[in-house]
Amino acid sequence: MSRLSRHTALTLGTALALGAGLAVLPTQAQAATVVVDTTAELTSAISSATAGTVIQVRGGTYYPTATLQSTTNGTSSSPVTLTAYGSETVKIDGSSLPSGSWIFKLTADYWNVSNLTFQNSPDSAVVCQSCTGTNWSNVKTINGGDSGFTLTGDGTVNNTVKNLDSYGNYDAATHGQNADGVAIKFGSGTGNLVTGARLYNNSDDGIDLWSFSSPVTIEHSWSFGNGVNRWGDSAFEGNGNGYKLGGNGVTVAHVVNNSAAWGNAGNGFTENSNTGAIVINRTTAYANSGWGYYFATSSAKLGKNLAVSNGSGSVSKGSAVTSAGNNWDSGISTPSFLSTDASTTYNARSSSGTLPATTFLTTGSTTIGATMN
Repeated sequence: MSRLSRHTALTLGTALALGAGLAVLPTQAQAATVVVDTTAELTSAISSATAGTVIQVRGGTYYPTATLQSTTNGTSSSPVTLTAYGSETVKIDGSSLPSGSWIFKLTADYWNVSNLTFQNSPDSAVVCQSCTGTNWSNVKTINGGDSGFTLTGDGTVNNTVKNLDSYGNYDAATHGQNADGVAIKFGSGTGNLVTGARLYNNSDDGIDLWSFSSPVTIEHSWSFGNGVNRWGDSAFEGNGNGYKLGGNGVTVAHVVNNSAAWGNAGNGFTENSNTGAIVINRTTAYANSGWGYYFATSSAKLGKNLAVSNGSGSVSKGSAVTSAGNNWDSGISTPSFLSTDASTTYNARSSSGTLPATTFLTTGSTTIGATMN
């Protein structure tokens, strides 16, 4: 079998009879579908992709020796696609990269990346810089040397991160203070969505929106076990917030819907000095070491949230916060959990990539707390 199979469909022209003559009108060629099964082929396919290219990666583990990267844009109608071949399992391993390297850097628009695992990166696993219109689906970023998945830079617009697993990331050189599951930091741009994420056992935060000045929406996601020193680091500095929703002086109305935080070393949900009108709706904070919800300076809108057994208490909120329908509000009862056994939350995702079915932290309520799906 050829080590690089390019299946390119080309339309050479369209013939039209015009009187006694024949006009040949060329039409645009379709881009290639590239099937790769070596690291060299993968590197070449990514760097040479053009709008409409489909890169299918055969099952196996790939060990690049330099960061995989592209600056070539797809288009909204002809995105670049990077995905596993069929249902095969693909792991891209950064253990052969130089110190400080990322596995995959994208500075481009309209890419669709799916069904790939990026593991053992010396630094961040995946960095999408000033990207527009990218879609990331059923991706894993695990056991890296900094944040697992990163969106950064101005012009970060309309990117969707769906069904991401990001866990075990730890920055040893800085004692765990930087490695988040998802980092959407140091940039701006509207329309960015994180949905169905499972962010756990990272040295710093589950998700960190530090110094990102445009609203980000997070929904149907779980953040747990972050900021716990699992690496025997005697100078450990991980913060361990489930959802860190600000920092560095930003005032921005991020939105979190139907999500949960539990077992984090810091707060479940925190403004982190963001004074904006953050919206937190139908979420659950359980057994975090800090506050369930920390919104001391913002004008946040907290609605229908459920806080139970958090170390510092359910909520710390300033006078500008609007609070209604939460279990710390007057007249709102606290429903019982069907289960506080989190073991099923580690199970495999469904065949479509959605979070595993669980009764953990569910209550059956239609009015308060995360539905855990």
